[in-house]
Amino acid sequence: SNFSSYRPIKDVIYAHERSESREIAKMPVDCACLFVIVGKNDNVIYQAELTVAQKKENATHLSQFIIHSALDAVEDLVWKKDMNSMYLKTVDRFTTSYISAFVTAGYMKFMLLHDRKDEDGIKNFFLEVYELYLKVILNPFYTINTPITSTSFDDKVKAIAKKKLDL
Repeated sequence: SNFSSYRPIKDVIYAHERSESREIAKMPVDCACLFVIVGKNDNVIYQAELTVAQKKENATHLSQFIIHSALDAVEDLVWKKDMNSMYLKTVDRFTTSYISAFVTAGYMKFMLLHDRKDEDGIKNFFLEVYELYLKVILNPFYTINTPITSTSFDDKVKAIAKKKLDL
């Protein structure tokens, strides 16, 4: 047998991991911005793709996975940080994308997957959406921690994103 092409197994695994991570990094995250409100039980209350180049199911699932994986970081910050500010800034990063978070007094988590760092714009986006969210929960017909299905809410969130995030 020919042993000249033999490579140790750890080198093969490392090469595979590197090529796999390069492939993941090349995957287009078509949503330049994905906004999600996560409830107290880590259930999705609201989700909006704020910019979409080409709608691909893989990219949407990848974006959702990235947001979901950042939940632990948000939980850690909530319990460790002095909660004088609800805006947690950038809590995680995936290749060229950032995840910013905002936690309400009722521990609802607003999370934004984005590809640009604009702390002031993102903070203002979160504050305006929070104000909009407060109006929703004050509605006597809305049950807290259930999905927000209002098209008016959706339209207003997208308008705020367009104004504050320069989309």
